[in-house]
Amino acid sequence: MTEAGGVAPGYGPRHWLLATLLALLAGYVDAIGYLTAGGYFVSFMSGNSTRMAVAAAGIEASPWPPAALIAAFLAGVVAATLLASHAGRNRKAAVLILVSLLLAAAAALRGEGPALFVALCLAAAMGAENGVFQQQGEVSIGVTYMTGALVRLGQRIAAALTGGPRWAWIPLLLLWCGLVAGAVLGAGLYSQGWSLWAAAGAAALLALAARRIVPLPV
Repeated sequence: MTEAGGVAPGYGPRHWLLATLLALLAGYVDAIGYLTAGGYFVSFMSGNSTRMAVAAAGIEASPWPPAALIAAFLAGVVAATLLASHAGRNRKAAVLILVSLLLAAAAALRGEGPALFVALCLAAAMGAENGVFQQQGEVSIGVTYMTGALVRLGQRIAAALTGGPRWAWIPLLLLWCGLVAGAVLGAGLYSQGWSLWAAAGAAALLALAARRIVPLPV
């Protein structure tokens, strides 16, 4: 089993470039989702779990919005995993097409229905996005959440300081920077009516790019 957010064996520069771009997309979508849903997350389920628990204790209004977002994220993970298992060598592109369709659904709903429905589509898309990088049926690079990546980043820096690989921490730093940069961009473009359509288009373009990357075994 590989660790989500860790440096998985067998990935080269093109894989890490794709992962960084996916992290940027995730940060972009999460910022828009956070603002749309009034402070709930669409890619950070630890935060939603805490908010659900706090609401269940009677401190916040209702545990149901974060619970629904967690369920939507989980549904996206399940759908992407099943799709990847049947897509063979095209699994990365197939998963990203699913992500693009879910983001397009969110864009179409924006302004037409409850904000929570938009956020649910975004959460499902973010869950699905984590199915792009898999090895032996497990997520090998988590691209929508950074806690694991930051832990591994610290471990790699410590290893570099004690005689280990000097630059092995750089891909993880770039992954985190990608998510932060995407969040800044998403927050800045939140008020634009086309911002989610842009995310759907970006996912479609990444699907085309993913077809050029030699896949690793599922």
